[in-house]
Amino acid sequence: MTETKTFLSPLLGAYYFFYFALVGVYVIFMPKVLLDLEYNTVEVGIIYAAAPFMRFLLPFIFRHYVSLTEKVYRLSLILTFIATLIFLQTVNDFWFYLMSNLLFGAAMGISLPYVETIALATLSKHRYGKVRLWGSLGFIGIALLLGKVLDSPYEALYYLSATAFLTLSFGAFLTKYDTTAHTSAQDDASFSLSKYWAFWVSIFLMQVGFGGFYNFFTIYETSHGISLEMTSWMWSFGVICEVFMLYFQGPLLQRNLLNILQFATLVTAVRWLILYLYPDSVTLTFASQSLHAVSFALYHTAAITYVFSLYTQKKLAQQFFLGIAFGLGGSVGAILSGQIYGEYLFLVESCITFMAFLTLLIHQKRKEGVQT
Repeated sequence: MTETKTFLSPLLGAYYFFYFALVGVYVIFMPKVLLDLEYNTVEVGIIYAAAPFMRFLLPFIFRHYVSLTEKVYRLSLILTFIATLIFLQTVNDFWFYLMSNLLFGAAMGISLPYVETIALATLSKHRYGKVRLWGSLGFIGIALLLGKVLDSPYEALYYLSATAFLTLSFGAFLTKYDTTAHTSAQDDASFSLSKYWAFWVSIFLMQVGFGGFYNFFTIYETSHGISLEMTSWMWSFGVICEVFMLYFQGPLLQRNLLNILQFATLVTAVRWLILYLYPDSVTLTFASQSLHAVSFALYHTAAITYVFSLYTQKKLAQQFFLGIAFGLGGSVGAILSGQIYGEYLFLVESCITFMAFLTLLIHQKRKEGVQT
């Protein structure tokens, strides 16, 4: 096992690094690229709803018809890279680009739950954070690099393809460390979302609240007089805080995970309120970005660990987490933020996130009632 971990950790770190560098290009720079190519904000919202929507559909397909095997995982890595190549040919046509984003979202939605299951099954909670932080470093690295060198829309697409290829290159080697069972559709018949419905509603609302940030933060800040380079530093600072949390969060995760989720959700509501109240303040925007340590790093690790403990069907549970949170929540959040983009964007996001906090309280009461 020690030998396995010796080789597994660097491979996981490389996968996370390039996977989240890929996400960084897609989230930070591509929305502005689309505006430069004369898309409007509503069209950007629709485009950015496509990939998350596919992530939402996938778990239902895998629950009834397909098992998340090594071959399916490798195919998803290949299709991710192919989709980024198709972007180069379709980006100037809204409908064709929308279709290619559906393929991209489906492929991306398969690989991460597979890898997260390997990491959670093999690494300790303390070690997981230290490996996962390489994803944050990849996100920071691409944000700072492209914030300085990006001169034309197509350059972002080239970086997207390059990071997808590197994700494929390192991710393909991880299948040898897969030790979890590949259950069939019949084996997963006992899987229930309704038993913990309030928890699933909460993680959905949490990601709806992130919609304005993921899809319009760059546009929002630059429209208030902040330069693109400074905005990329804001993104990077948030991820630096995320890295700090991932490295030191081990002892926190020994505590009540549900209480951690409640705290992180409430902090996130405050974070969006700061962006609404002080959109042109560099200092306070950096302050709000510091909360990314809690609202993403601590929340995400606590959430996937909590889901891992709730269900025996580990891969399927992680797929549903990604599907309902980043999939359905991300899709609705993208469309909603595109529709309401303007002065009140982050006020609405703050209210939605506070609703996620209240729903977690309902989940806690229901769970305590079942246990007693």
